[in-house]
Amino acid sequence: MKLKKDLAEIFVIRIILIIFILTILNNCSLNKNSQIWNSSKNEKKKNSSIVKIFDGQELLIKELNPEIRIDFSNLKINNSMDMNLNNFGSLSYSGKLNKVKTYNFKKFDEFNGFDLKPIFLNDSLIFFDQKGTIIKYDNNGKVLWKNNYYTKSEKKLSPKLSFAVRDKNLLIVDNIRKVYSINLETGKLNWSKINQYPFNSEIKVFENKFFAIDYNNILRCFNVYDGSKCWSLVTENSFTIPNNKYSLIIVNDLVIFSNSIGDITATDIFSGLIVWQLPTQSSNIINQTYNFKTSKLVSDGKSLFFSNNRNEFYSVDIRTGSVNWKNKINSNITPLIIDNFIFTISNSGFLFTVQKNQGNIIRINDLYKNKKKENKKDFKFTGFLIGKDKVYLSNKGKLTIVSLTNGKIEKTVKIARREISRPYIFKNNLYLIKNGQIIRYD
Repeated sequence: MKLKKDLAEIFVIRIILIIFILTILNNCSLNKNSQIWNSSKNEKKKNSSIVKIFDGQELLIKELNPEIRIDFSNLKINNSMDMNLNNFGSLSYSGKLNKVKTYNFKKFDEFNGFDLKPIFLNDSLIFFDQKGTIIKYDNNGKVLWKNNYYTKSEKKLSPKLSFAVRDKNLLIVDNIRKVYSINLETGKLNWSKINQYPFNSEIKVFENKFFAIDYNNILRCFNVYDGSKCWSLVTENSFTIPNNKYSLIIVNDLVIFSNSIGDITATDIFSGLIVWQLPTQSSNIINQTYNFKTSKLVSDGKSLFFSNNRNEFYSVDIRTGSVNWKNKINSNITPLIIDNFIFTISNSGFLFTVQKNQGNIIRINDLYKNKKKENKKDFKFTGFLIGKDKVYLSNKGKLTIVSLTNGKIEKTVKIARREISRPYIFKNNLYLIKNGQIIRYD
């Protein structure tokens, strides 16, 4: 009898324990404060307190030494630009900004100031229109010739053209795979080829060779006179479509270029073999990010300078590819080298003055400090140039003129209702492109 009683008590205790455990588990699963079944929610809540910093987000920048005046009275003025180095320096322009001539062309359905660059000749100007028609104007805006070498179906694709000149040859690559050459004097076709992929870069010329990069991150070398391929160099590709053109320069028998994942590669100009390569970004990050942008590469012959919209500004040794210095500046605008200074403008409108050799920032001017923060988000800079002692900056249909000496805005001129190109300076004239028209100012 005692054994049966003991067994009965054990059975009752077990039942009570089971009921107790079920009750606890039931409360945990229903209680929003549970630490057991709601662990995923708690983890999500815990993760929500972690601030994810987007790599492209600009750092909080404040003015630095904004009242410092820099003496540029002995500044060397360039009469021409070194196109192979992308080194424009300070160009000769008086800054009167009187509109003296226009060059008209058929409007683009989608106008992007970054994609457009005319060819300036001593007595003429060359540009293209919506359907890929190449137009040569004289200095009075009169059309000397215009020719189109695209089929009806190709014209519908609105080809975007990049130009370069060698002797009497105009070299062209486009974003629909064509590479061709026409005679500068007559506009007649010299030769035409089809590339494996569309092109997405400027063109650089060296002796009888010219170079361009396609969308697959392949650097191509062609013969100027017949379009035959000299060599090609494949670099790592990404799954993203770039938002701006790749850049390349030619210096010391090297072709140095950027690609869509932030790699900078130096290649022997004769063999196409890699001399050095500098990765600046994680390929995994780039493949997940669709708005990575790098400025054009610029060189003084010894160092390479470029920046991106991930708060990185680099100085790189041309010979070795090693980083001289790196600073936190958010800009995909082409920097300018003047004497021992580098000038750039951040994507939120700060003018940076940087020591070229040391990388020290010596002055930061907020060009739009009187603008409301919400208005600053709408900035869309397409580029800037320096003419003598003034900065000329394109921003959403307006040209802003800034004193190089003190970094203050002197004047803002409305050019168009929408986007305009970066400014160009040639033979003491300033040029701007708006949709359907190139405007020349004296």
